[in-house]
Amino acid sequence: MHRGWPVSEMAAHAAHPPGFAHQFETVEQQREAGTLGMWIFLATEILFFGGMFTSYIIYRALHLPSFVMGSHELIVKFGATNTAVLICSSLTMALSIRTAQTGGSKRKIIFWLILTMILGAAFLAIKLRYEWYRDYTEGLIPGVSWLPGGTHTPGVKMFMCFYFFMTGLHALHMVVGLGILTVLVLMTARNRFSSEYYAPLEISGLYWHFVDIVWIFLFPLLYLIGGRYPGS
Repeated sequence: MHRGWPVSEMAAHAAHPPGFAHQFETVEQQREAGTLGMWIFLATEILFFGGMFTSYIIYRALHLPSFVMGSHELIVKFGATNTAVLICSSLTMALSIRTAQTGGSKRKIIFWLILTMILGAAFLAIKLRYEWYRDYTEGLIPGVSWLPGGTHTPGVKMFMCFYFFMTGLHALHMVVGLGILTVLVLMTARNRFSSEYYAPLEISGLYWHFVDIVWIFLFPLLYLIGGRYPGS
C-alpha cells in the first residue's frame, strides 16, 4: 500500500491502463496535457524554422538569378523521391496510431512503427549517399569542398549555404524522430499501449508529421526554382 493514498484512490489508480501517471485524474486529462505540451513545443519549432525560411526568402529575392543557378546544381528526382518517402512515412505513422486506437495487436503497431523507421532511414540514406556525397565530390559544399570559379558565383555559394543549413537541420530532426520511434517500439513490446492509452504514439506522431511538413516546404523552395520539374 502506498502511504498517504486513500483506498478509493488506490483502486482507481489500479484500474487505469499501463503508462497512466497518478498525478492526473483521468487518462483523457493526461492525453490532453501531453498534446498541449507537444503543440507548445511545435510552436517554438515553427518560430525557429520561420526565421530560417524568412531569411532564405529575403536573400532569394535579392539574389534570384544566383539562387536559380544554385538550385539547378541539385538533382530534383532525389528531392521528389524523398518527398514521396516522407509522405508514405506519415501514412505508416498514422496507421500505427490507428492500430493502437482500435485495440490492434502490438505486433501490428510495431510493424507500422518499424516501417516508418525504415522510410525515415531511407530518406536519410538518399540524402547522404546520393545528394550530399555527390555535392562533396562536385565541390559544392561551402567551407569543405567548394570549388571557386565557373558558375560558382558568390550568390550560388550563398544558396548552397542555405541549402546545407536548412536540409541539415531537417535531417537532425529526422534523426531525433528515429530515436523517438525506437523508444515507442520498445514501449509497445512491453505492452504499454492499448485502446485506452496510446498518448505517446499520438504525441510522437505530431512531431513526425511536423518534420514531414517542413520538408514539403523545403522541396519546392530549394529544388524547384526556375520552373524545374522532377524529371530534370
